[in-house]
Amino acid sequence: MLYVENNNNKMDSFELNKIIAAILMVALLIIGLGKIADVAFHVKKPKNPGYKVEGQVQLASSKSKISEAVERIDIAAVMAQGDVASGEKIFKKCAACHSINKDGVNKIGPALYNVVGRKVGNVADYKYSKTLASYGKEWTFEELNGFLIKPATYLKGTKMSYAGLRKEIDRASVIKYLNQNSDNPIMLP
Repeated sequence: MLYVENNNNKMDSFELNKIIAAILMVALLIIGLGKIADVAFHVKKPKNPGYKVEGQVQLASSKSKISEAVERIDIAAVMAQGDVASGEKIFKKCAACHSINKDGVNKIGPALYNVVGRKVGNVADYKYSKTLASYGKEWTFEELNGFLIKPATYLKGTKMSYAGLRKEIDRASVIKYLNQNSDNPIMLP
């Protein structure tokens, strides 16, 4: 019988077994070295893992920084920048969640007619977040200015997820528009 060699560049099963064996040997070597290193370099674990973080102190200081920043703002200078017509245009973004009419109903957010000078969290038939319900202050020009920068940062825990108004002129305009939509608008500072 004549033997003919097949040279079709096909890998036979013996060569495939050698490659698989090499991969397994490398994996076993890596695992073995890890075990030997654990024995040679024993690290004593601490009784209480981790570090104690003073989170409450940071929260209190960040809230006081926000309050100080609001108090340091010259609200008269801020309010002098805005105008009611621009505020009405900017408020159209707010109108998706808030009504501004005298007999307006609560939507996703509370009705904002008479909001300037009103106690925070004090609209009938609206369920406020615990943060706003217990805030205990009034919506002054300063409070509205701080809140409108970024509501979720100004009062942590509020349900209002609006990104905020970065420009002072936009905030001043919206506040003037809100103040105008009232039975008794408050005199501007």
